[in-house]
Amino acid sequence: MDALSNPYTPNAGATPPVMVGREDQQQSFDLLLARLERGRTEQSMIVTGLRGVGKTVLLREFRKKAEMRKWAIVEIEVSKHDDDDFRRQLAREFRSALLSMSPKARWTDRARRAAAVIRSFTINIDPDGRITAGLDVGAEEGVGDSGDLTSDLTDLVVALGEAAREHEAGLVLLLDEIQFLHKQQLEALVAALHKTVQRELPITMVGAGLPQIAELAGEAKSYAERLFKFPEIGILSHDEAATALREPASEEGAIFDADALELAGEITGRYPYFLQELGYAVWLIASDGRITRDDVEAAQGVYEEKLDSSFFRVRKDRTTELEQAYLRAMAELGPEPQLAGDVARLLDRTSQQCAPTRSVLIEKGLLYTPNHGYAAFTVPQFDRYMKRSVPTLSVPPVRQRRRRR
Repeated sequence: MDALSNPYTPNAGATPPVMVGREDQQQSFDLLLARLERGRTEQSMIVTGLRGVGKTVLLREFRKKAEMRKWAIVEIEVSKHDDDDFRRQLAREFRSALLSMSPKARWTDRARRAAAVIRSFTINIDPDGRITAGLDVGAEEGVGDSGDLTSDLTDLVVALGEAAREHEAGLVLLLDEIQFLHKQQLEALVAALHKTVQRELPITMVGAGLPQIAELAGEAKSYAERLFKFPEIGILSHDEAATALREPASEEGAIFDADALELAGEITGRYPYFLQELGYAVWLIASDGRITRDDVEAAQGVYEEKLDSSFFRVRKDRTTELEQAYLRAMAELGPEPQLAGDVARLLDRTSQQCAPTRSVLIEKGLLYTPNHGYAAFTVPQFDRYMKRSVPTLSVPPVRQRRRRR
C-alpha cells in the first residue's frame, strides 16, 4: 500500500497513532497534579519497564497533561554527567521553569529569591552568569552554594516550590532514563523532593527508567519507597495489541484479518514499539486494503532486519568481545532471567571471573537484576537477536595476568 499513508510510527519516543494499555498511569498522573493543586500531598511516580514498552511516550503524555493545567515543566533526558554538568543542566531547566511561571515584570519576592538561588546554585561552575543570563539578580549568599549537591538542590527546589505556590502554579520534573543518574545525584533529587512534601509545596517528580531503578532509589534513600509509586509497564494484552494495529489501519480504510493480528502478536510479543515496526513493514507489503496472515509472514523478515540494523545493533555495538560473549551465553540459556553461575559455566569461567563483565553490562543498561544472583535483558527479544547475529556461541580465552619478576 501507499507509503505516504502508512499510519504506524516506529520512531524512538514517537507517540503511536492509538495509545492503549496505559490508562492507569495517566489517571494516576491526573490525580497527582489535582491533589497538589488542592494543597494536598500525593506520591510522585517512577515508571519502570523494559526498552520499547512506551515509557518515553508516557512521559510525553504527562507533559501534555501538565501543559494543559498550566504547570511549569522541567524535562530532562538523563545521561551520565558529572555533578557539575548535572548542575548546569538543572539550572538551565529551572531558569526556564521560573520564567514560564511568570514574566519578570510580575515576579513576587519569592520568585526573585528563587532566581537568586538559581544563581547561587551555579556560581562555582558559571562565574560569568551565562547559564542564568537574563535573570538580573545576584546570588543568594549562603543558600544553594555549599558545594554539597543534596543540600544545594534541596535549597533550589524549595525556593522554586515557594515561588510556584505564591504564583498559584505548580512545577513537575519529568526525568527520562533516570537509571543513569549517579547515586549521589539520585539521592539529591529524592532528598529535595522529600523536603517539598514536608512543606506541602506544589512540586512533583515523575521519572521513567529500567526496572532496576526502584532498587536504586531505595538504596539512595530508605524513604524513597514511601515517596514514590513505581508502576511497571510491559506488554499489551491481546485485545490492546490488536487495537494498536487495527485502528490506525482502519483510519486509512484498511482492515486486518483476525489471524493476521494473532500472528502479529506472536511475532512482536505484543511490545508496543515492535508492534509499530511490524505494522509499518506490513503496510508496505500488503497489496490492497485487506491485510492477511500471509502479509504478516512476508513482512517478518523486513521487520527483523530493521530491528537488527537499528534497535538491537546500536546496543550490541557498545559492547566488547567478552561482553558480547556473555550476552550470547545468556541468549543460549533463553529469554528468562539467568543465574550468574549458569552463564559463567557456559563461558568456562567462574562467577567471580564474569562478575566485572556482568556489572559493566548492567551499567550500560543492557542487563538488570530482577532477583539476587540473576540477570535479565533490558531489551525484549534480545536473545533472538544475539542468536541471529552470533549464530555460534564461542568462548573467549581467559587472559592470564603476567607475573611480576
